[in-house]
Amino acid sequence: MSYAVAKAAGYVLVHTPDMILHNGTTQTVEKRSNPNSEYLKQLPNHLRSYEEVVSYPPNQVYIGSMKPEELQNYEMPWYDKKVEGGKREGKLGEIMPQDEFIGLMKISDVFDLVKLNTSFTNMVKEKLSKHPLITEQMIAKLKEGEEMNDINKYINEQDAEPIYNNGDVVGCVKRAHEVDVNLNAHVIFENLVVKASGVLSFIHLINKNNIDPESIDYVIECSEEACGDMNQRGGGNFAKAIAELGGAINATGSDTRGFCAAPTHALIQAAALVKSGVYENVVIVAGGATAKLGMNGKDHVKKEIPVLEDVLGGFAVLVSKNDGESPILRTDLVGRHTVGTGSSPQAVITSLITAPLDKGELKITDVDKYSVEMQNPDVTKPAGAGDVPESNYKMIAALGVKRKELERKDVATFGKEHGMPGWAPTQGHIPSGVPYVGHAIESFRNNEIQRAMIVGKGSLFLGRMTNLFDGVSILMEKNTGNEKVQTEGVSEQEVKSMVAEAMRDFASHLLGK
Repeated sequence: MSYAVAKAAGYVLVHTPDMILHNGTTQTVEKRSNPNSEYLKQLPNHLRSYEEVVSYPPNQVYIGSMKPEELQNYEMPWYDKKVEGGKREGKLGEIMPQDEFIGLMKISDVFDLVKLNTSFTNMVKEKLSKHPLITEQMIAKLKEGEEMNDINKYINEQDAEPIYNNGDVVGCVKRAHEVDVNLNAHVIFENLVVKASGVLSFIHLINKNNIDPESIDYVIECSEEACGDMNQRGGGNFAKAIAELGGAINATGSDTRGFCAAPTHALIQAAALVKSGVYENVVIVAGGATAKLGMNGKDHVKKEIPVLEDVLGGFAVLVSKNDGESPILRTDLVGRHTVGTGSSPQAVITSLITAPLDKGELKITDVDKYSVEMQNPDVTKPAGAGDVPESNYKMIAALGVKRKELERKDVATFGKEHGMPGWAPTQGHIPSGVPYVGHAIESFRNNEIQRAMIVGKGSLFLGRMTNLFDGVSILMEKNTGNEKVQTEGVSEQEVKSMVAEAMRDFASHLLGK
């Protein structure tokens, strides 16, 4: 059976400065516990403009306008550097401004829970009508807008969640149930953000790669949010909701949750579904999480730098049957942090990196690029978490030395040669391996790499159900072409020959009787 391939990808960022102030968990908790804090007073002075966000080097990498390796040309820190000529749209996606995204939230709302005032609605209609991927049918969902008096009533009398733009209330998200905490306005706001950013990622995947949405069979949504009601809390289905608005009328789908590691779990699941022949085209998709906005804001403000967690992240990847061109997903070479693996760095790296490589009789140095937790060090270093990708690469290299596949002197350069600087926003699930898939697809097709490993890790202990954390990995490999369809161990022609030989032997056995 032929391996599945990673065929195409789409990536989006959404600049959401007002959502940092009013929807990020760090800020909302601070408002409840210490409403007069100096942090909350100073925070508005540390927000970046949309133009600054667009020209920020890591963001240009995320949407495919720069290669990850090009970040090495910029001296750290990066927050005071900018890409000259940096644009909103890149090869892989776009950076959307907050006002347009609020309009997309309304478009994504099918229960009339999002209320936008008339003047904002008229303004955003005009802006979105110029967006190349927003259709007239989508624009029509914005309707005519509401009176501010009605919106204020929903906020003041029915616990609706205000929607801010440039510091002003321009609308609200209503609660979907009077007593169900899973359907209160705050949760519905978060869920609509996930759906809208997932839809934006989905339509970029479709349009930038000339994919017929009706050809998609299955969708797996793998963000860190969950939807549902009091009877099944997180049991809902973002995947099908995104597929509906994205025009994938022949698709069904489901959600996969695994904290930060979920996207890599989803990539493996999609590859297995395609390889088995259950589906031909599977999309994995994830929207962004408002809860993570400004997560390390206190440290950023304290150090007098911009609050860099000011964007929502989203992505979508199409996994399809072997086309003879796109990189294959080696489902026989999958790393797993099992229940019994343990938590020591060596045990983790062994289970995720070297165990699958040993199965494929490969060395650590046989993999050209490792995509680990690609968190932007501009964000994490001021918060005391260090350079996360660099730490991962040092651990992999140290194990390479122990295995006598690397010299001790190579540890210092391993990250540069087999890794990349981190560029992904700290949205939990977004940095974990998958930001590189889109870049990898291009690098494979340009014969720049032969192998890459996608590594996802997750913090299961955050759910208070176990002290374990999680991790999975999968090897991507260059496709050998249609004439040699790659399979596990043997070619398609070899399989046919073995079957024919077995049939001849069986026939001879019968005749002998």
